[in-house]
Amino acid sequence: MSRNHRLLVKNAKQVVLICNNGEKFLTKDGVQNLCVIENGSVVIGSDGLIKAVGPAETIRVQYADASFDKVIDATGMCVLPGLVDAHTHPVWAGDRVHEFAMKLAGATYMDVHRAGGGIHFTVEHTRAASASNLLALLCSRLVRMQRAGTTLVECKSGYGLELQTEIKMLQVIEEARRSLLINISSTYCGAHAVPKGKTVEEATEDILQVQLPRLKELMSAGKLGVDNIDVFCEQGVFDLSSTRSILQAGKDMGLNINFHGDELHPMNSAQLGAELGALAISHLEEVTDEGIVAMAKAKTAAVLLPTTAYILRLPQPRARDMLDAGVIVALGSDFNPNAYCCSMPVVMHLACVNMRMSMPEALAAATINAAFALGRSRTHGSLEVNKHGDLLVLNAARWEHLIYQLGGHQEVLRYVVIKGKIVYDNDKTMDL
Repeated sequence: MSRNHRLLVKNAKQVVLICNNGEKFLTKDGVQNLCVIENGSVVIGSDGLIKAVGPAETIRVQYADASFDKVIDATGMCVLPGLVDAHTHPVWAGDRVHEFAMKLAGATYMDVHRAGGGIHFTVEHTRAASASNLLALLCSRLVRMQRAGTTLVECKSGYGLELQTEIKMLQVIEEARRSLLINISSTYCGAHAVPKGKTVEEATEDILQVQLPRLKELMSAGKLGVDNIDVFCEQGVFDLSSTRSILQAGKDMGLNINFHGDELHPMNSAQLGAELGALAISHLEEVTDEGIVAMAKAKTAAVLLPTTAYILRLPQPRARDMLDAGVIVALGSDFNPNAYCCSMPVVMHLACVNMRMSMPEALAAATINAAFALGRSRTHGSLEVNKHGDLLVLNAARWEHLIYQLGGHQEVLRYVVIKGKIVYDNDKTMDL
């Protein structure tokens, strides 16, 4: 056994492993009974991976002769896996604060969209922005997410809608992945909207004949690492047949299918996703009973976005029906100019109150199940040996405080750790 290790987190009041048998996801009873060790410790090796997690006394004896670059005494505190945000749109210029006022006055999402706002407004500003400006904006948002406990985040393109800007966005995501410690899952979302002046057929043809072939070249050359493909399958956006052909083409390139479905109208997106072997489908506010059954059977994760339903005053996603049917339920912030929320603790709170999830269900949805939705649950989403040493230390005696204290994560989070390195040390003793 190597004697030099990166980090020891010792004597925590609670260590929430989430699961401890290598489960790739949790459903039904599993999400109610999370694996928690009372008075535990965690050891992270020099490679950034978890070497041991267990009772504090066992680990104290086992590692008596080991040296650690850093030791955190977590007496009276809780340790949790880093949070996973399974759905964000963080690369854009030009906020839409003016549209928030329109929505509060009663305008619907599609009203704003038809008035030239929404995605089209952001597309205009993102096309005009330089890559360096977009990178600076992205990094500041990712750092904010990290401070709220997110250690793995899905990042979409989708505010270009043409080759040059979509590639620019993916290159910015790639640059952030290489320069920051936060883990990133990159998603090509060129089918986020139909560009102005194009029909659905023309937009689909451009994606299939121009954008995806170039993306494939860049991926083969090792210049871009893209993980997932996304389409906004919706009335007035991309219909089922366009969605099918784009997702299939992405799958043929080795991308995971992870798309927007059944948000504003029931489109049978859930059945399509299940049929194509989708890893995940997001939104699902209007999913049908048949869609729920199909997703449970196909093991396609449902990425639910409580912030969007809250801000747009949409019907709440049917989390309870999905959980009862055995669907793998994950959570995302849907961070974007329409839903400006960087905080997974706030997302979990909204999921519990508005979608009637229990706190254990919400935590599983923001850790192991969100990691599964990104194809990363072998390495992320729980505190198990050989997984990445990504964890949170809470200034609280019970882990539920992270969800219970609405908007309180600034006070509750003491440390955020990625691969055994402290990326956020929330030392409140500096307050004057």
